[in-house]
Amino acid sequence: MTVNGFLSHNRTVLYTAMALLAVALCLLLIMLVAGLKPVYLWTDLLIYLLLVIAMLFAAYASQHEHLRSPWLRVRHSRLGMMSVVILLAYVAIGLLDSVHFRPPAAHQERSTATTYTGEVLTILDVLLQPISSRVERTYSAPFATHAYTKETIERPDGTQVRDFPRLEFGGAHLGTQGEGAARDIAVNVVIAVLAALVIWAVHAYVIVLVLAGKHKTMVRDQVRAVAGGRTELPWREIMLTVFLVILAVTLTVQLGAKYHIFGTDKVGQDVYFQALKSIRTGLVIGTLTTLIMLPFAVLFGIMAGYFRGWIDDVIQYVYTTLNSIPGILLIAAAVLLLQVYMERNADAFNTTLERNDLKLLFLCMILGITSWTGLCRMLRGESLKLREMDYITAATAMGVRHMVIITRHILPNVMHIVLIAIVLDFSGLVLAEAVLSYVGIGVDPAMNSWGNMINQARFEMARDPMVWWSLLAAFIFMFILVLAANLFSDAVRDAFDPRLRARS
Repeated sequence: MTVNGFLSHNRTVLYTAMALLAVALCLLLIMLVAGLKPVYLWTDLLIYLLLVIAMLFAAYASQHEHLRSPWLRVRHSRLGMMSVVILLAYVAIGLLDSVHFRPPAAHQERSTATTYTGEVLTILDVLLQPISSRVERTYSAPFATHAYTKETIERPDGTQVRDFPRLEFGGAHLGTQGEGAARDIAVNVVIAVLAALVIWAVHAYVIVLVLAGKHKTMVRDQVRAVAGGRTELPWREIMLTVFLVILAVTLTVQLGAKYHIFGTDKVGQDVYFQALKSIRTGLVIGTLTTLIMLPFAVLFGIMAGYFRGWIDDVIQYVYTTLNSIPGILLIAAAVLLLQVYMERNADAFNTTLERNDLKLLFLCMILGITSWTGLCRMLRGESLKLREMDYITAATAMGVRHMVIITRHILPNVMHIVLIAIVLDFSGLVLAEAVLSYVGIGVDPAMNSWGNMINQARFEMARDPMVWWSLLAAFIFMFILVLAANLFSDAVRDAFDPRLRARS
């Protein structure tokens, strides 16, 4: 393929790569100009590596019809594209929370070098500062203006009374009594909906203009086609989902700065902020674990099915032995060993965040090492079948090397199984983090995660009065992510499964 042909064939991928590179350089330049010190965590670097791998795979898939054609079928799935919009919103939040830096200290001496605070922030922390900086004394219910439990309050005349104290930040603009909260919330919701409609209308108009120019039709006809669902891509469903995402953002901006949308926890921190910060942890567990698991599953699975003999016996023995060990016990033992190491080498970590990040990375490694066996078995069975195909037999008879046969004939024909397994395992890994953190062997308790929120809610649900909003917030965010991942996995499975393609 010529250079011009490659550029024209991969124009979208190249433009995406250039855009990502430009954004990265702009962020680095902004941090340097603002006097911020970039902090690179292991999980951040692996996330960036995963982005590069995804872009390289997109370039590879665009050059091969057997991969490009199924992805085009995924684009025609209405539920699949709606789930893609939601997943992209989660990914955007996760990426904003993966750019870490340390701000300079407040008081700097001119004669000395720049000193930085020990606090590590992200772009998401800066954007959500109106939410994260408003810390109450203790529990408060969603959209409340007073604390959740009664306390002894001293009146101006010196007398004491048991009553619900006024929150410092929740509805602070309503005055000392917090009257008219319901009306104020309704007004802000209406403002947020109107703002979302305006933003969405501009966004939809631009898309319609582009579609009209592409298909050389009138804008009015294109609007009717989109509204009637008669477009090649399900733009009607995509635009509807985009509106819901924009509405969530406008509601956060309009209400988050005035109220605690999901209340506060025991130490007065905003639960909605914790749920948003937990998105990165869920995405890291789901994606990095897959990145670690894939080399083991693909390499061992294809080797066992293609070479057979003693190689097949050894690989089968390894994953059978690994499957016989209870996974929860293996993960618990590995996490305890890591905790002992970190306690003995506490000086090796400059900040608590680096310590927590190492534990998160180690958890991803353990989950990846213990979860590759299922995909390995499927790839072994498929490789055993492909090995007996006529074109493989002919290539072997002609003296083609084994690695060439594996990379050019075996691997491309099992990629649909790999892709289906990846998207199906993602939601399971997100739920696995919640379960592991619930039993106390997941991520560090100081790290924001849905599992830690559920674990904390276990004790809050037993108190009187019951604190239920931490569990609700974790459930809603996790449910939306897992549901979107499952719907997307269904679309990918329908597009890549050869039996379903033949039936359709």
